[in-house]
Amino acid sequence: MQSSLIGKIEKAGRYAREADRVTFSHFEVRFRGEHNSYTVSYKDGEWHCTCSYFATWRLCSHTMALEKMLADKLPEEALHGRMIMSA
Repeated sequence: MQSSLIGKIEKAGRYAREADRVTFSHFEVRFRGEHNSYTVSYKDGEWHCTCSYFATWRLCSHTMALEKMLADKLPEEALHGRMIMSA
């Protein structure tokens, strides 16, 4: 194995242990709910979900679940549902 690749592998291991280096700025996932599957995304500081509840309230169980799952990887402005969940 090339020594440069060994260095990259070692650096990747260090980065993986230092999870605070990573913050999501945008992503899209498929969320399998109890009744259907939905597309949930975070982009430009805003959540989006294809479920009907989100269309009215701009918040839903799918976005709140992702906030909870990814709390340490999301910027502070993405965590608005977190306040509701902890109330």
